[in-house]
Amino acid sequence: MALGAEPDADLKLAFQDLRELKVDVAYPFLLELYHDYKTDLLSKTDLLASVRLVEAYVFRRAICAIPTNSMNKTFATFGKALKKDRYFESIQAHFLRLPSYRRFPTDDEFHRDLQTRDLYNFRSRSYWLRRLENHGRKERVAVDEYTIEHILPQNENLSSAWREALGQDWQRIQQTYLHTLGNLTLTAYNADYSDRPFADKRDMPDHPEKALRLSPLRLNQGLGAVEAWSEAAIQDRAKKLAGFAVDVWTSPALPHDILEAYGPNPSAATGYTIDAHPHLLNPAMRPVFEEFRRAVLALDPCVSEEFLKLYVAYKAETNFADVVPQAKRLVIMLNMRFSEVNDPKKICRDVTAMGRWGNGDVEFRLSTLADVPYAIGLVRQSLELQLGNGGGT
Repeated sequence: MALGAEPDADLKLAFQDLRELKVDVAYPFLLELYHDYKTDLLSKTDLLASVRLVEAYVFRRAICAIPTNSMNKTFATFGKALKKDRYFESIQAHFLRLPSYRRFPTDDEFHRDLQTRDLYNFRSRSYWLRRLENHGRKERVAVDEYTIEHILPQNENLSSAWREALGQDWQRIQQTYLHTLGNLTLTAYNADYSDRPFADKRDMPDHPEKALRLSPLRLNQGLGAVEAWSEAAIQDRAKKLAGFAVDVWTSPALPHDILEAYGPNPSAATGYTIDAHPHLLNPAMRPVFEEFRRAVLALDPCVSEEFLKLYVAYKAETNFADVVPQAKRLVIMLNMRFSEVNDPKKICRDVTAMGRWGNGDVEFRLSTLADVPYAIGLVRQSLELQLGNGGGT
């Protein structure tokens, strides 16, 4: 995987793509799969599909600008989800059931963001160009022998011909679409094209053999039929290429009933509501709780609230904060070690090995609206540790 020494051609190519994406965190998980492949527990077809799913997961998340700091934990625990009597199915199911901050981006999300992302400055530029150009090809194109071409040039001082073609909004169009999917392609004639108008690049009247319309590259297909390079033309090409990309970097797909067999919905209701906690309904504590819950739920889209019999749980993948209601205060438990909390006001106490409701080793109390902002700062630390954004494990 890491050294390009795989003898099987299909797997070797898949491992090369992983190396270009720098997916080192997935290697421990993939080594387990490779071992099972070598011992005939996992077929080559399913191993290859699994590697490609890992690749798609990492690339889609990069395109959708989802922070990568939770991936270490994702792959470190992935092996626990494997059901080796239905190996590939269980891998797909686990990807589909990951919580929002670790999610496998949907086709719609990936298709939308790929069209607007700056792909020219993407850290693995040659990778995505090669994958788009060569997907499904047996006669592969050596992408490294070509250079990337901005159809609409990078030059801030666009020629009068380009300005006229784009209209009075030419600066906005250039700034918006310059480095995006719709405006980028591959060519061996970058120096010949330079800043020429689109019609010249398309037809190259002085050297027709160099024309974009005659290019054998997949990325240039359709350019010969475009009359003018406009905002609409860039958008249309981006939409088509993004649609193709959804099939290159595929997402897992399982029937609903099979996915449900892998466990209950994590967000399933418990049957309890705020009415189960009379202390939260009294006039003294209700405003404090409402402001606290609003702020906690606003920390991240992945945060959910669950009313239980004895406390209220706030979860990402699991509980990161629990609220135990009392008559004159909220007792808040943070699911982290006491040594991990940064508490300048020293309001937290270490409840390690003490009997209490809720989860974690840190407890503090909240009784006034004025203290809610500081309380949220403490709660955020627990959430970020769970998401992998903090300094903990």
